[in-house]
Amino acid sequence: MENLELIKKPSKEEQITAMQSYKALAATIEDLSSKNPEIEIEETSEKIKIPLRALKLLAKILDITSQGKPISIIPVATEMTTQAAADFLSCSRPHLVKLLEEGKIPFTKIGRHRRIKFDDMAKYKNNIKQNQKNHLLEMMKSDEELGLYDS
Repeated sequence: MENLELIKKPSKEEQITAMQSYKALAATIEDLSSKNPEIEIEETSEKIKIPLRALKLLAKILDITSQGKPISIIPVATEMTTQAAADFLSCSRPHLVKLLEEGKIPFTKIGRHRRIKFDDMAKYKNNIKQNQKNHLLEMMKSDEELGLYDS
């Protein structure tokens, strides 16, 4: 898995190129009917078949790059070390290990080392975010009922 510190923000030139490419690709994708369209690399005249889903992913990457945001692609089945998983959650490694041992996040053990699937980490993080959002909404509703927002 790519080290997160190595991910760089796109340059202005890359952003401009990505924006132009995104617009052209997005318009082209709308007209495609094949599940595996063929594209041509102009410099080499080489033709390549690409799954439509991969082409749509490329369009999304170009869109995000055009906005100046750095991007990284992680296969869903990727397994993470406890340190990488802790970094992903922005918590300490001991806290993550505690979550694992409490059964809150599934993991496998290879010898003495724990491995966590990226997909499981993403689900856990999304659940935490959703719970935070629900609690905030409950607090706001309670504050409204108590008249704390009235002037």
